[in-house]
Amino acid sequence: MVILGLDPGLGTMGYGVVEKDGRGNCRAVDYGVVKTPQSENLGVRLCMLEEGVNKIFETFHPDEAAMEELFFSKNITTGINVAHARGVILLACTKQCGRLFEYTPNQIKQALTGYGRADKVQMQRTVAAHLRLRSIPRPDDAADALAIALCHAFTNRFSGMFGI
Repeated sequence: MVILGLDPGLGTMGYGVVEKDGRGNCRAVDYGVVKTPQSENLGVRLCMLEEGVNKIFETFHPDEAAMEELFFSKNITTGINVAHARGVILLACTKQCGRLFEYTPNQIKQALTGYGRADKVQMQRTVAAHLRLRSIPRPDDAADALAIALCHAFTNRFSGMFGI
């Protein structure tokens, strides 16, 4: 099974593609980010995100996609922009494969480390260890996306609880 993990953002959307074999072992296929320039207007940036998601689907043909649920930050402007980006990403994923699952940050941390309040460094090291990578994936958004994909790989037998 090929799983696409997405860390939504307007300026930077992280993605991680993980392949899970029949024995439950996972390997990183690819990871990276889709960036949109601040100099562009919102509509153009959202189109760029959609194009980025579509290209990832065309390249890797994931069977399922997983995304972090929106959580509210102190900066409402950032939260609104992430909500716009999430909407476009949700739409693109649903059109591409129809198998989209969402996880809270605490669920992702719990699935990977066994502790729902793990810090960023602990999460990044855990991602690298699970995927047998020589170093922590960079940038952070890509590492987060791989964590989301791994969370789904580890918990997808419960997918009826998290799908949309």
